[in-house]
Amino acid sequence: MSRLKLLAALATLAASIMSAGADAAPNKTGHESINGVDYYYEVHGKGEPLLLLHGGLGSIDMFAPMMLPALSAHREVIAVDLQGHGRTPLGERPFSLQSMGEDMAVLVKRLGRERVDVVGYSLGGGVALRMAIQQPQSVRRLVIVSAPYSDDGFYAAMKPQQAAVSAQMAPMMKDTPMYKSYAAVAPKVEDFPRLLDTLGAYMRGKYDWSAEVKTLRMPVMLVYGDSDMIAPEHIVKFYQLLGGGLQDAGWQRETMSKNRLAILPDLTHYDIFTSPRLAATVLAFVDGKSDARSWAEQVNAPK
Repeated sequence: MSRLKLLAALATLAASIMSAGADAAPNKTGHESINGVDYYYEVHGKGEPLLLLHGGLGSIDMFAPMMLPALSAHREVIAVDLQGHGRTPLGERPFSLQSMGEDMAVLVKRLGRERVDVVGYSLGGGVALRMAIQQPQSVRRLVIVSAPYSDDGFYAAMKPQQAAVSAQMAPMMKDTPMYKSYAAVAPKVEDFPRLLDTLGAYMRGKYDWSAEVKTLRMPVMLVYGDSDMIAPEHIVKFYQLLGGGLQDAGWQRETMSKNRLAILPDLTHYDIFTSPRLAATVLAFVDGKSDARSWAEQVNAPK
């Protein structure tokens, strides 16, 4: 895929962000300065707390059409603009998922929540994973959407595209909805080229957290589109590292893993967060619910 095609894909993602309908006003908004980053956050809804983390070059706003209303109808949702995104300035601190994972644990504690369910999409999925690995006492249930556990999880054809992301793309993006959505809320619009450089450097980095994934003890759900940018063999390996997909669950689900894998049909990396099926899948898991009935229950049910 050429750089122009990559820009077109990014613009498509941004268009969905810009088309967000007017969401109900948050209960609370604010900033928290944590380890050199001034994070913007919003709190929506009531109920058990859930931390919601957006994807790269997005913001809280990308969840406004579907995920925020669906989740906040049942939960208290704490949504955060990650470093350099939305209303959170890029600042001068080095950009890393590990640092942001630590910051998220600090943020929820400052908001008075000892443990939260965490849902992270793409870049936010990586931050959520690091939070769960580094601060497991802060995470009750974890949902990772369209994110890998290592940089090898992306299709090989994606790697050159990711490597090409840099400040040089900024002039070509001036008229895209992605830049316009950034410019509408960013505290320093002139940081956009530097953000592109920052994300490009992050995507060119090497990492493999497979050993740490095995240490996770909280229930984990992995969710992907069937046409995601994450390769299916990586998705299966991720699930197996968590203890799933290693054996049959048994007639009474006696050997079934506590972790879950969902591959949603007719969805890509760039539109999965807009689907009502994602919200429904996530809610059932974080609420610890299942609509499954055994064969015996069906046969013995009153007629």
